[in-house]
Amino acid sequence: MSRITFPRLLPLAAILPFLAASPALAHPKLLSSTPAADSSVSKPATIVLNFSETLVGPLSGIDLVMTGMPGMANHKPMPIKGFTANADGKTLKVALPRPLPAGSYALSWHAVAADQHRIEGSFTFTVK
Repeated sequence: MSRITFPRLLPLAAILPFLAASPALAHPKLLSSTPAADSSVSKPATIVLNFSETLVGPLSGIDLVMTGMPGMANHKPMPIKGFTANADGKTLKVALPRPLPAGSYALSWHAVAADQHRIEGSFTFTVK
């Protein structure tokens, strides 16, 4: 019968705290959104992003740019301003000042969870 001696347990004891903390170090992932990526929707007044982790509200948000307008071939990108973003748990809800007009949009998001790492992503959608 073999005995485990103290020096053999030392390496295991050194890595144990990291193994136990690994779920807390997960980065937030975008699970779904309304409007969804590459979708065509009718004049949304809100945008909702659902993440895999609880968000830190003041550090999470979006940038929204109108990239094209029907009938205007040379439309320059136009940032959408005046919205409010509110993180509640794993959901980031954006209230727009008015429903979005017809056109194509690029949405860039940034999210921070308990690990304090900023994660970013983007997608496009169309308003008909």
